[in-house]
Order: sequence, then C-alpha cells, then structure tokens
Amino acid sequence: MLYYISTAELALFIQENKKSGHTIGFVPTMGALHDGHISLIARSLQENDLTVCSIFVNPTQFNQREDYINYPITLSADLEKLSDAGCQVVFVPSEEEIYPPDGSKPSAPDLGMLAKVLEGAFRPGHFDGVAQVVEILLSLVMPDRLYLGRKDYQQVQIISRMIQLKHLPVEVVNCPIIRDQDGLAMSSRNVRIAPEDRQAALTLSKSLQIIADAWGRSSLPAALDGGKTLLATFPHIRLEYFCICQATTLEETTDPKTGIAYVALIAAWVGKVRLIDNIELPLLQ
Repeated sequence: MLYYISTAELALFIQENKKSGHTIGFVPTMGALHDGHISLIARSLQENDLTVCSIFVNPTQFNQREDYINYPITLSADLEKLSDAGCQVVFVPSEEEIYPPDGSKPSAPDLGMLAKVLEGAFRPGHFDGVAQVVEILLSLVMPDRLYLGRKDYQQVQIISRMIQLKHLPVEVVNCPIIRDQDGLAMSSRNVRIAPEDRQAALTLSKSLQIIADAWGRSSLPAALDGGKTLLATFPHIRLEYFCICQATTLEETTDPKTGIAYVALIAAWVGKVRLIDNIELPLLQ
C-alpha cells in the first residue's frame, strides 16, 4: 500500500521506522514519472525495508522560467505508478516547506570545476540548486541509500561530491539508464518532443553509440566527427556539447589513457526541448 503523507507526518514516520531497525531507500523525483524512475523504485524495494519517493519540481535548478512553468505535472498518474510499483511512501512538499520564508537553507558546498563544466557551463547555478534541494530532502527522509539514474550523469557526480563534502551518512546507488525501445533515454521532457522531431532526438543516442563502437579502434577526433556528421543530418538540432570526459572529474580529454574510466556525453536542443544523454566507455587496455 502506498502512503501519501505530508511533510510534517514524514518525520515521525521515519523516526518510527529507524527505531524498528528498518533500512530506508529514497528516490527523489520531480514527478512526470516514467519507467526510468520506476526502475529506481524497484531497485530500492529489493535492497531496503522501506522505499520513500518525493515529488517536488525544484524551482532553483531551472535556468529558464519558461522551462519551469512548462515542466509536466502529472500527480494522479504518478501516484498510480508508484502504487503499482509497490512504493510504500510518497510525499509532495510545497515550495514553502522546502524553502521556508525565513530564508534558511543549507550552505552551498564548493563543488569546484565539477559544477562548472558541461551542464554547469550551459546552465550556470543549476547544480547549486540541485545540491541544495537534495541536501534538504535527505535531511527530511534520512535514508540509508539514495537512488539516482545515470542519465543525469553529471548530476550523480555532483550529488555524490556534495554528500562526501557534507559527510552525510547515505550511500549513493548509481543505476543504469533506461531507454525506450528505439534507444531514446527516458526523460520526463520526452513528452514535449514533437512527433516530427522524434527521429532527430534519436541521433543523440546513435551518435554516442558511434563513439562506443569506435572506442579503442580509431582516433577520438574521427569518432567525434562521425557522431557530429550524423547530428548534422538534422539541421534543427542545436548541439551544446559532445565530448569525452574522465568519468569522475568530467575533465574533457582528446587523448584518453589506458586504465582510466571515460564517459561520452551530449546535450542538444531538439526543437524546443533540451535533451542530454551519455554512454560509459570500457577501459582501454
């Protein structure tokens, strides 16, 4: 049974479960749930006694007011999906509950260059908002494990770094990207992709696959050029970045080394929708 409880009720509920020795898994979301979110719920249910999901569209991580206003709100459908998935607890805090009128909020950690490259370069201040809201939500839920999806690869690194810097007692569980049958990475924003833009959107995952297929067998510039050539077949795609980075620092590389983990990342506007995707690359021997 899914318990839809208030933020005020949550504290007592969590305390009671902690006293009973129950482990708690937490899946923070902004709603508009899809199978990617549900996969996180399923993983948490396997590994914990209690699974908690939050639904909160965080205004501080949006760089464009229009994007925030247009973010899909599907609460009734979300609650049904959580119930069907077996999630035990969901809470939907108000903006005032997360950001009290008195202005109290956690201090922002120094995330260094990790927050300034890629998404940080194109969405300044975005990760300050992400780190801030996740810390607040963690203080409410006090979970043993936090479940995050790798589609937002940089976000996972940012949150993991914030947790390390703040010495928060929670394990980050990094979960695989879930894709539609045609290869598009699942995202709440996908509902805004115009039908005529679907094929263009698919070139993001296809260009990443070109990198993966060429990895270790051809030069990095040639692989990137192959991906960019594919993207260029749809002139209305506006590419923001397409690069190979060291997996943990996200430092861009043009000369990958053996024994170091790398990831290929991409961000582009397809019509009026901004999409991101990535693919982790095997170690070079």
